[in-house]
Amino acid sequence: MKSLWRFPFTRPAAIFTLVFLYVPIIVLVVLSFGAEDSIARWSGFSLRWYAEVWDNDTMLRTIRNSLTVAVFAMLFGTAAATMAALALARGTFRGKTIAALLLGLPLVVPEIVAGISVLLFFVLVGIRLGITSIILAHIVFVIPYAYLPIRARLDGMDPALVEAAADLYAPRWTAFYRIILPLIWPGIAAGATLAFIGSLGDVVVSYFVSGPGATTLPVYVFSMVRMGVTPVVNAVSTLLLAASIAVFSLSYLVSRSKG
Repeated sequence: MKSLWRFPFTRPAAIFTLVFLYVPIIVLVVLSFGAEDSIARWSGFSLRWYAEVWDNDTMLRTIRNSLTVAVFAMLFGTAAATMAALALARGTFRGKTIAALLLGLPLVVPEIVAGISVLLFFVLVGIRLGITSIILAHIVFVIPYAYLPIRARLDGMDPALVEAAADLYAPRWTAFYRIILPLIWPGIAAGATLAFIGSLGDVVVSYFVSGPGATTLPVYVFSMVRMGVTPVVNAVSTLLLAASIAVFSLSYLVSRSKG
């Protein structure tokens, strides 16, 4: 089979794509440690912008809100995605195909449409806008991200293992806990990581369903950018990036230890 690297312009296109994606992120991280008041100039190393983040009570509150929402969305969304993946991968029932399609619908619906729809639903049922409304909305919209790697792991699992457990008179819960769960654990860890990162960085849905005192960090940063960009935005963006990398690294280590 002919290597893709032998095709014309493949290597330059790959290099350009990597540079286009990652060089701006590297520049942002470097400038977050700059002493210059400008967002795009460097005049020496400084931690003043991180100190401003630490001294900003409003920003610290939005960081706590974002972490709270992301953790709850990750836990409940991953649990729901795991149950859905088990039902759709092993179960046989009428409407299974439609259920699978509906489960992936949040991935293709524009976020602004989803945000407005959820806002209207909360208003109709009388749910007060706040942290709870953001958590509920995020749980719904992170389920497909958690579902995909779990379902892929289940599809790659040998069904004969569960059948062998049944032949040995193992109860269903024992078979799940001793056989299925260890085998799909890397998929669960990957799904939880995607759910956490997706919730942590969401702007559109959070903007529509947040209430007074329940602003998340991405929404707060978005409002900062509209009023005037300062180097504090670089520091906050670097902290978000560091949180995402930390969660991804932890998920990778956990999946390797359990795999």
